[in-house]
Amino acid sequence: MVRLYTEDISIGYGDQPIVKNLSIKIPDQKITTIIGANGCGKSTLLKAITRIISHQSGSVVLDGQPISKESTKALAKKMAILPQTPESAAGLTAGELVSYGRFPHQKGLGRLTKRDIEVIDWALEVTDTIDYKHRPVDALSGGQRQRVWIAMALAQETDIIFLDEPTTYLDMAHQLEVLELLQKLNKEQGRTIVMVLHDLNQAARFADYLIALKDGEIVKAGSGEEIIQPDILRTVFNIDATIGRDPLTNKPMCLSYNLVKGA
Repeated sequence: MVRLYTEDISIGYGDQPIVKNLSIKIPDQKITTIIGANGCGKSTLLKAITRIISHQSGSVVLDGQPISKESTKALAKKMAILPQTPESAAGLTAGELVSYGRFPHQKGLGRLTKRDIEVIDWALEVTDTIDYKHRPVDALSGGQRQRVWIAMALAQETDIIFLDEPTTYLDMAHQLEVLELLQKLNKEQGRTIVMVLHDLNQAARFADYLIALKDGEIVKAGSGEEIIQPDILRTVFNIDATIGRDPLTNKPMCLSYNLVKGA
């Protein structure tokens, strides 16, 4: 089943094209990861799909309707996004920041209901940030702040969650915690997860479906078995990769690589 897809979408900044006539389908209730070199259009694509930026042509369709026809509040009940560089949260506590995720569900004066408070606390708990609830976000470390931002996205309670490099600033243990949390949300609650990752082995381990981009175009989309292949990685990243098997998951993994000689 596919609820979300793009048709011939083109995106650019001024006269500079970034994504060109791109058609993708996001598998419902699966984890999709977008990979590619810096500047290939990964973040731009996420921003366009979630209507943070406008696309120049084509369409983004959710539940049979172009997202351009949805109200902001209605769209925010269906999809949440954690940007690569979230806006400043100056002056806010962690709990206050996470409460912003409840905005699409609020009515009238926008006061927090008992249900809102329960969801906020749940989001803080599952991201291991409940101890920071009353602390200023500015006083937290980079990794702690990142987990609080993820908690805000979770508090939005959407079926679809977009995350642009969610493991940025996190150490190895917290990277694994975040990815396992997203996997748990997918498996137990059926959340559709779409994320950009730089780590190929994390992408192969956690994603059901991968989209490999280069210069705003799809090189190949499919399973980790199909994407984590020497020829695909050579095209996408300009590397000669040695591929093996993850001894824990039996998923394909990049063991080592060199730059393509003479490129």
